[in-house]
Amino acid sequence: MDYRYLKAFLYTAEYASFSKAAEQLKIAQSAVSRQIKLLEESLDEELIMRSSKKVLLTNKGKELFLVAKQFDEMTSDIFQKEDKRALKIGILNGLLKNWFTPYLIKYCKKYSRELLIHIEDQPQLKAGIEDGRYDITFSTDNLQSELVSSLKLFHERLVLISKDEIDIENLHLYRWIVFSGGDNLYKISKKPSESIITVDSIDTILSLVKSNLGIAVVPDHVLKKNENLNIYNLKTLPDSDIYMTTLNYKQMPAHINEMTSIITSK
Repeated sequence: MDYRYLKAFLYTAEYASFSKAAEQLKIAQSAVSRQIKLLEESLDEELIMRSSKKVLLTNKGKELFLVAKQFDEMTSDIFQKEDKRALKIGILNGLLKNWFTPYLIKYCKKYSRELLIHIEDQPQLKAGIEDGRYDITFSTDNLQSELVSSLKLFHERLVLISKDEIDIENLHLYRWIVFSGGDNLYKISKKPSESIITVDSIDTILSLVKSNLGIAVVPDHVLKKNENLNIYNLKTLPDSDIYMTTLNYKQMPAHINEMTSIITSK
C-alpha cells in the first residue's frame, strides 16, 4: 500500500464527496481523485465506485475505511494533547426518549465535547456503525464481527397497544402506526394492513394510538402507568435485549471511552 494517498481516500469515504475531501486537504478535486487512483493501483483493488451523483465504497473500500479511520483516530489520541472530535451516536427513538436522557445529562455535566445524536431504525443503525458514520449505537442488534462488537445493557419487552379492544388474530383489519418498514407489526400479522401511518416518533405513535387512530407495537418501557390503553403481551412478539455497539478498538479512543464509561458505570 502507498500510504501517501490514504488521507485522500479517508476524507472522500468520510464525506462521500471528492470536493469536500479536497476542501479538507486544501488541494484540487482532481488531485484527490488522482491520489485515490494511485492508492487503488498500489493495492490492485477498486476502493470507490465513481458516478456523477454520489461516491460509493466497494466492500474492500468499506473495510479499508474502517481500519484507516481507527488508525487515524488512534494516532490522534497519541499525538494530540486535546482531542476535540465530536462523538457521533445513533440510537432508537424509544431509547432516546425513555432511557438515554439521564446518561446524556450526566455526560454533559462532566464533558464539554460536541455530540451528534441521530435517531434511526435498526437497519440504518447497523449500517451506520459498520460504515463508520457512528462511533456508538444503541439498538436491539447484537453485532459481533471482526469489525464491531456489542455489549448487552438491559432487556426490554415488546407489547401491542390499542385504545379499544381488538381481534389479535386479524391485525390487518386495523390501521397500523409504525416507526418504519421493519416494524414488528409486519412480522406478527398474517398480512399487512391497508391503512398504515409511518412516523419516526414514539411520542407521536403513542398519541395516535391514544386517539384511537390505530394500533402499534412499542417497548413496554415507553408506557407510563395508568395509560388507559389495551396492552397485549403476544407470544409472537419477540423480547429483545438492548445493546451498545462500537468498533473493535484495541485501545478505545478517548471520545468514545468517555461515553461508554458513563453508560457502564453503576
